[in-house]
Amino acid sequence: MPTDTPPMRRSWLAAWRVYLEPASVRMLTLGFAAGLPLLLVLGTLSFRLREAGIDRTTIGYLSWVGLAYAFKWVWSPLVDRLPLPLLTRVLGRRRGWLLLAQAVVAAGLVGMALVDPRDALGPMVWCALVVAFGSATQDIALDAFRIESADADRQAALAATYQTGYRLAMIWAGAGVLWIAARAEVAGAGGYQTGAWRAAYLVMAASMLVGAVTVLLSPEPDPRPLPPVQGLASWLRGAVVEPFADFIQRYRWQAALILALIAIYRISDVVMGIMANPFYVDMGYTKDEVAAVTKVFGVVMTLAGAFVGGVLSMRLGVMRVLMLGAVLSAASNLLFAWLATQGHDLYGLIGVVSADNLAGGIASAAFIAYLSSLTNVRYSATQYALFSSMMLLAPKWIAGFSGAYVDAHGYAGFFTATALLGVPVLLLVALAARARSASGAG
Repeated sequence: MPTDTPPMRRSWLAAWRVYLEPASVRMLTLGFAAGLPLLLVLGTLSFRLREAGIDRTTIGYLSWVGLAYAFKWVWSPLVDRLPLPLLTRVLGRRRGWLLLAQAVVAAGLVGMALVDPRDALGPMVWCALVVAFGSATQDIALDAFRIESADADRQAALAATYQTGYRLAMIWAGAGVLWIAARAEVAGAGGYQTGAWRAAYLVMAASMLVGAVTVLLSPEPDPRPLPPVQGLASWLRGAVVEPFADFIQRYRWQAALILALIAIYRISDVVMGIMANPFYVDMGYTKDEVAAVTKVFGVVMTLAGAFVGGVLSMRLGVMRVLMLGAVLSAASNLLFAWLATQGHDLYGLIGVVSADNLAGGIASAAFIAYLSSLTNVRYSATQYALFSSMMLLAPKWIAGFSGAYVDAHGYAGFFTATALLGVPVLLLVALAARARSASGAG
C-alpha cells in the first residue's frame, strides 16, 4: 500500500522545475478543455437562468444535471478499454476518446446557445445534459491520460498544472462568457437578452478547439497490454469487476474509510457553489463586477492555491495538505455568511472570494494527488472515475436542495450550514492519515 512518504527529497528549485516538463505543459491546455464545460452547465448557467427570471428553487434542482459527473464510473470501463473505430487506430485509445468527448461537448454548447430558457427549460436541460455527459467522458479519458503520463512522484505537479488550465478555463467560461454577453447586449433594451447569451455560448463552443488541438499534437501514453477477451462475460470481469476488486484487495478495511473521505471531502464547496451566482445577482452585483472579481481575480487566487498545494504536497506529504485544505475550505464559507449581511460591498466581495479560492486551490491540488495515489495503473481510468464520481455524488444531490434552503433560511443561514458540512471531513482526514501512516510503518 502506498505511504505518504515521498520517494525522494527534492530541493525547492527542483520541485518547482517539474512544472516546465512536457507532461506538465500538456496538462495545462488539456485542463483548460476539462474546465470549460463545468461552469457553462452549472455556475454560469445559474447566473443566466436567474437573470432570465427562473426561481432559485428550480435553479437548485437543475443543478442535478451535474450528477452526470457523479455517475461517470458507470461507463468508465468502456472508456478505459473499448477501442473506437478509426479514432483508436489513428490516435490511440486515450486520445481517441478525448477527441470524441470534446466534439460532444462542443455540440451540446451550440445547442445551449440556440435555446431561450424563457420559452422552455426542457431543451436547455437536454443540451446541458449532453455537455455534462461529454465533459464527464472527457474527464475519464483525461484522468487516465494524466496518470499514465508520469510517475507517482510527479502527480501532484501534473495536478497543479491541470488545475491551472482548469481554472483558466473557468475564467473564460465565467468572466469571459459574462463579458461577451454584456458586450453583445443591445444598448437600452435592458433585462435578459437571448442574442447576447447566444453569442457568448457559441464562442465557448469554439473554445473547445484548444483541447482538440492539444490532443492531436500530444503523444499517446505507452499502451498497456490487455488480456485477451473470451466473450462478454470475460470482458465485463476484466473491465468492471477487477478494477473495483483490486481496490478492495489492496486497501481491505481501509477501503470504506477512504471511500467515505472521498465522498464528502469537497461537500462544503460543491453545495455552496450552486447558489453563488444567484447570490451575486440578488445582491445587485453587475456582470462586469462578477466577471472581474469572482471569475478573474478569484480564479487567479485559485491558481496560486493550486501551485502552493502542489509544492507543499511534494514537500510535506499529501495528507497534511489535505487536512489544511479541508479546514480552509469549510472556514471560507463563513466569510460568505458575513458577506450576505453587508449588502452590495465590492471590497468585501474581493476579500471573501480571494480567501475562498485560495483555500479551494490548495484543497484541490492535494485531493487530486491523493486520488491519483490510490489508483492502480492497470485500471487507472475506471478506478479514478470511481473516486471522482463518489466525490460528487452526495454533494451534488444535496446541492439540488440549496435553492429551497435559501428561500427558507436566507443566504447567511445557507452559507453557515455549508461550513458546518465540512466538520465531518476533518475527522475522516485525520483517521485516513493515521491508517495510511500505520500501513506504511507496517
